[in-house]
Amino acid sequence: METQQISKLYSTFETLMSVRPDDIDMNQHVHSSRYQDFVLAARYDQMARCYRMSMDEFVQRGFGWFVNTSHLEYKRPLRLGDQCRVRTRVESFSRTRVRIAFEILRDADGKMSCLGWCDVSGTRAAS
Repeated sequence: METQQISKLYSTFETLMSVRPDDIDMNQHVHSSRYQDFVLAARYDQMARCYRMSMDEFVQRGFGWFVNTSHLEYKRPLRLGDQCRVRTRVESFSRTRVRIAFEILRDADGKMSCLGWCDVSGTRAAS
């Protein structure tokens, strides 16, 4: 297993995901945009499982969030049939933004496929 890159200040959460046929590009590996999708899907899963508030409940309370900025570093490809482990953690936060750090590792060997961060901002639905 590779050394974990994410800081250790906040808890790290993991979601196991499978690479599906619609994730694959013409070069027979996961399309670059799908890595962002993996992170967003993992956060959706982790809200319910790890934070104990599902995205549905979050929205019902009048809240939401959106990605302001994202940065991804591709290390090695994922391919059809691979499973990947998406690790996320809050890296830092301010009054207006939360930075989520992430790693996507190939589950079979623990090798890093992608790492990066995204800044998210909260929204409040009109009453």
